[in-house]
Amino acid sequence: MIAPGSTIGILGGGQLGRMLAVSAAQLGYRCHVFAPEKVSVAAEVSAEFTSAKWTDQAAMARFGEACDVVTYEFENVPVAPLAAIPAEKLHPPTRALEAAQDRLAEKNFVTDLGGSPAPFAKVDSDEDLASAIERIGTPGILKTRRDGYDGKGQWRIMDRREAEGMRLPGDSLVYEGFVRFTCEFSVILVRGRDGEVRFWDSAHNTHENGILAHSSLPAPAIVGEQVEAARKLARDAADALGYVGVLTCEFFATEAGPVFNEMAPRVHNSGHWTIEGAATSQFENHIRAICGLPLGDTATTARKVDMANIIGAAAGDWQHWLEQGDAHLHLYGKGEAREGRKMGHVTLLER
Repeated sequence: MIAPGSTIGILGGGQLGRMLAVSAAQLGYRCHVFAPEKVSVAAEVSAEFTSAKWTDQAAMARFGEACDVVTYEFENVPVAPLAAIPAEKLHPPTRALEAAQDRLAEKNFVTDLGGSPAPFAKVDSDEDLASAIERIGTPGILKTRRDGYDGKGQWRIMDRREAEGMRLPGDSLVYEGFVRFTCEFSVILVRGRDGEVRFWDSAHNTHENGILAHSSLPAPAIVGEQVEAARKLARDAADALGYVGVLTCEFFATEAGPVFNEMAPRVHNSGHWTIEGAATSQFENHIRAICGLPLGDTATTARKVDMANIIGAAAGDWQHWLEQGDAHLHLYGKGEAREGRKMGHVTLLER
């Protein structure tokens, strides 16, 4: 057990790290953020901040020595430099990052566990794309295998003629068949060091321009019908990885059952509602898990919940949310409200 008063290292300096640090402070821990940026919204609420490149081995080693346990706030932390930190301090383990950082590896991992992702194919050349379309058909989505998020690094292909005129944006791609679905939902679990697993209720997720707009509870009936199968796959993934902490798996609810979309080895945007809407938030339970503390109750505590992301210039309307009834505003402290940038979120409860 990592006792309160110890130091938790957070790799990454964004809003997820900020909310992790706030939860850690409530439990009596200090946080030390490592990020390449000079300005970090996570560091603003943490005791210490190391600003250095991911490849700075000396800085990474010093950071590891200063921390009692280390975790991540986003999944694209380069794995190789983490060798400077003792493996027993890293939760979740680096193999969880390796599985989630490469979309092809992720889909193969899930398929081996018996899961059902959208039909997919590896694409490294024009010939590979033509072969993938021949086998899978159109419409489909061409994606980078690494680094894409919030709709970035994705290109929709509606027909074969469109593909023939397309110039590949590099290699290391994956082509996915289009999934016709009723709705999208997340399975968010927390797994303790002793292997105990707890789930939050699955919210209905809606997206706008590839970015999560709302996570709402209760979800449509089809989610309730498919959530147990989705949970089994998420639990199997966590067990196979020896996972510790919060793990998120996103699914499409379809007529044929839940179709796996992607995995995030971290706390997740679709779980922000748990701060006010659950007995124990995803952030607090992640801290509990990585420190070896007992896990908290994950029960939903409101009749209805709606979490809305605040994107770009909409952050300027913050006063509107404070005038609502049971509304809980979270602004992330970011300076520039760029288009598509997550500036905060608000959670509205109906008890």
